Amino acid sequence: MQEQRSSFLDYAERRYRLAGSALVAGGNHPYFVQTDLLENEADQWSGGFLSLSHYDYLGMMHDPQVTSAAKAAIDQFGTGAGGSRLVGGERSIHRAFEAELAEFLGVGGVLSIISGYLTNMSIIGHVMTGRDLVVADELAHNSIISGCKAAKCAFLTYPHNDLEALDALLSECREDYGRVLIATDGLFSMDGDITDLPRLLDIKEAHNAWLLLDEAHSYGVLGETGRGLSEHFGIDPQRIEIAVGTLSKSFGASGGFIAADAKVIEWLKFTLPGFVYSVGLAPSTVASARAALGLLKSEPQRVARLRKNSRMFLEMAQEAGLDTGDAIGEAVVPVLFDGPEECVFVAGVLLEQGIYAPPVVHVGIPKDAPRVRCFISAKHDQKDFERTVHAIVAARAAFRTIGQEGLRAG
Repeated sequence: MQEQRSSFLDYAERRYRLAGSALVAGGNHPYFVQTDLLENEADQWSGGFLSLSHYDYLGMMHDPQVTSAAKAAIDQFGTGAGGSRLVGGERSIHRAFEAELAEFLGVGGVLSIISGYLTNMSIIGHVMTGRDLVVADELAHNSIISGCKAAKCAFLTYPHNDLEALDALLSECREDYGRVLIATDGLFSMDGDITDLPRLLDIKEAHNAWLLLDEAHSYGVLGETGRGLSEHFGIDPQRIEIAVGTLSKSFGASGGFIAADAKVIEWLKFTLPGFVYSVGLAPSTVASARAALGLLKSEPQRVARLRKNSRMFLEMAQEAGLDTGDAIGEAVVPVLFDGPEECVFVAGVLLEQGIYAPPVVHVGIPKDAPRVRCFISAKHDQKDFERTVHAIVAARAAFRTIGQEGLRAG
């Protein structure tokens, strides 16, 4: 027994080293920060506490209408759903919210699920089996990649946003498979760029394939009224077989959802493992997301403010000589660095100044592209961006002046 425990601990430690544990050795790192404590101590910084790490794009998390709706739902329905909606029943608020969200998105139906990550993990393997093929953008979200790997079908990737390569790949191998699903993000959460949806749909239809489009970061962000990538390009959303969204970004809550034809949603309600075998969303979560949806519909100016802020920050960063990669200025703006040590150092300096923007050095990105990823909100303002850009530029200069070895010695 002791030998088995020791071998597992050795294995875990080895995997942790390979994942880059040296960068977080000693606990002096800008991860797992208790941000509520920083907010309570905000007066120690002249500009207060500033978060660029939370994807509350439209400022819904602390909106009084949203929080009041959640509190009222707890009083009415209790704290949890109490079981799977299929066998334990659902609350009226579940169905009402899904109907309103489907109407807003212009699709036949919506099915909400306890976890956004679980949504992709569950739907891909459920839809694709046997002789089928899934082809995903190589930089698609980990939930898509992991869902593809877990499925029993074949799995291939195409170079990031290289749709001509996708077209060539399908021209070469489409006949070898029964059904083909293309899976990609709408707005990429690490790079802040988007998929060319019109071209992607042309390719999909030319090769008799289906499309799964993850709009987790694009609902509430893209399009004049926040209806996502299809609105951004002026395309009928019903041309997309499966759209996946989340409630944890623009809606300020948690959980995921699938948007599709009403008949598809009805099928999934009785068969999708991630829904059938998981507890339903807590009524308070549904109530807060529903209130946020109502605000999004009645106050589309939130989307406009977010877009203005995003492009302001992008332009400031670029003018200061920072590398923002392929970001287009829509909610997600990464600042790339030459190496992980520099990236972690800069993020640490930011935190010391009350700016929370953790580094991304190994998980979900190429290892040679470490970055501080900045999530922009409609609630940010120009002073926030000036403060952040100045701090990043100064910290980067300090790192390059002192040198990596000097910083370690200090």
